[in-house]
Amino acid sequence: MSHPRFNPFALDNDADYQNWRSRKLENYPASFADLVVQINDPRYLTPSERDALLALCRKANMALHVSKVGQEADKEIARQLGLQFGLERLDRNLLADDDGITSIAVHASGERQHYIPYTDRPIKWHTDGYYNPPERKIWAVQLHCVCSAASGGSNGLMDHEIAYILLRDANPDYIRALMEPDVMTIPARMDDDGIARPDQTGPVFSLHPASGDLHMRYTARTRSISWKRTPLVEAAVAFLDQLLNSDSPYIFRGRMEPGMGLICNNVLHDRAAFSDDESCRRLLYRARYYDRIKGTELTAVYPA
Repeated sequence: MSHPRFNPFALDNDADYQNWRSRKLENYPASFADLVVQINDPRYLTPSERDALLALCRKANMALHVSKVGQEADKEIARQLGLQFGLERLDRNLLADDDGITSIAVHASGERQHYIPYTDRPIKWHTDGYYNPPERKIWAVQLHCVCSAASGGSNGLMDHEIAYILLRDANPDYIRALMEPDVMTIPARMDDDGIARPDQTGPVFSLHPASGDLHMRYTARTRSISWKRTPLVEAAVAFLDQLLNSDSPYIFRGRMEPGMGLICNNVLHDRAAFSDDESCRRLLYRARYYDRIKGTELTAVYPA
């Protein structure tokens, strides 16, 4: 299928890019708190609550919600919220629970203890599913906090479209390099979800074949990753690494507390180390989707 006529991500289309860029950055959120919407029950959004969350996702590809559900351990909170935004096709990875939604908590024994999301260690910047094959591309992610850690465990968040803008403004050739189909290879191994997989080679930035929306596949890990060895790729990766470790105003950092959730189009994120104690054992539910948040498509947000 062909891309829509409005194509800001084509490097030979500077007019569309500048138009999209100016509209994207206009009234962009300035802090973690700017992403938060107060709602009553995520399972049953009112029209105004849904509109507020969608408006943030249309602008920043993400929104946070704070509700009255507190420490209620109900995975339907995430499932039902997702359905209200067209998120239906769950990525049922091996370590997900039987219902396809993953319980993220520290595991001191068993298979999960060997994978970093199930430890209290920090997780570097990444987008979810960077080791998935193209046919299982992760377009949207939800996190829902049931219980926060006794200390630590904050998240950094950055809109992948903002990362694209900063890279392209610095040097359009960075984007050209990061869109090459063989730029990033995840060597064969067990991935973070415990799935044995072959080498997975692909681009960092790619476009949806029908809608033209931008997808980012990235990890800041230095182990179990191989970058194409060219000076331009090395410069682009170094620029992105420097950006994600800077005090950029586009990096939002905060901690999810009980009853809080994130819905996003698979934005860049990290996690700080944390400590549990007997009264506070960190538990988050994570849902990954092959769908993008409905209503955030280029053609919906930036009509001709």
